[in-house]
Amino acid sequence: GLIVMAIIPGFLPLIGATALGGLGGGTQHPLASSMVSRAYDSAGRSAAVGTVNFSGDIGKMIAPIVAGLLVMLGGWRATMWIVGAAGSAFMCISVFTRRHFDLGKPLIEHSPEKWDRKDSDKTSTIVGFIVLTGIGILDSATRSSTLVFFPFIFIERGMGESEVGVALFLLFAGGAAGKYICGWLDDRTGTLPLIWATKGMTTALIISAIFVPSFVLWPLAIILGVGLNGTSSVLYATVAKFIPTNKRARYYGLFYTTNEIGTVGAPLGYGLIADMIGLNRSVIIMGVVTATILPASLALKRYLTVS
Repeated sequence: GLIVMAIIPGFLPLIGATALGGLGGGTQHPLASSMVSRAYDSAGRSAAVGTVNFSGDIGKMIAPIVAGLLVMLGGWRATMWIVGAAGSAFMCISVFTRRHFDLGKPLIEHSPEKWDRKDSDKTSTIVGFIVLTGIGILDSATRSSTLVFFPFIFIERGMGESEVGVALFLLFAGGAAGKYICGWLDDRTGTLPLIWATKGMTTALIISAIFVPSFVLWPLAIILGVGLNGTSSVLYATVAKFIPTNKRARYYGLFYTTNEIGTVGAPLGYGLIADMIGLNRSVIIMGVVTATILPASLALKRYLTVS
């Protein structure tokens, strides 16, 4: 997709190439989570998933800087060429080296269509997965909406453009740290305490951002990032608690796809609300909606016990 974007003329073909690139890039999340959860199924699964999640955020922080430098040196088409070629090279290397790692290959000990549980337990775990998916949608809604609207909050609180950029960097840095820390903690403290800690903290800080003194926004951005993104590592690892190894790839795909409902829909919804009643009230509503994750997560308790 990136290489086609570099060489194709015209706006509509460029849109098609962008969609092609997104189609390829979108497969990375569910496949990576599935592979890592299989490879670390016996121990350290949450920490491993959290580490992969954290690594992705490091890439998100570094890639725009590198791409910006490349655009300055050779233009955007040359940048697409370089990034696309680098991705193709990595793909070729991984094809020839994967046999040495055998990462995530499931051991088929029974029919692929059978679950290693009795029917009642299977039903319970599927219901648990559905509940988890609902929580994931709400979590994604909060994450994307915060990233969209918080620059406007920072500007309204008197920050300049460069200061907003620094504040967002701190938010992303806190988010990356939160993904790693929460993945590590999930193996030690359990799912529900971490969901309550991260989303309770997120709720409080989202609402606090419109009331606290401006200088407090700097440390608040870091701590908010931890709570905002940390939950995702917990949720991704929890999928594997409900789904057997031979079905994980498809269920991770379903989980990530449904989460996009919140990612795409929430900023549009909160944007309409902000136009009607103002930014601050919209942010308060965002905090209240985020708080609904807390009681919703309690529904996971019985299903986690079964799984």
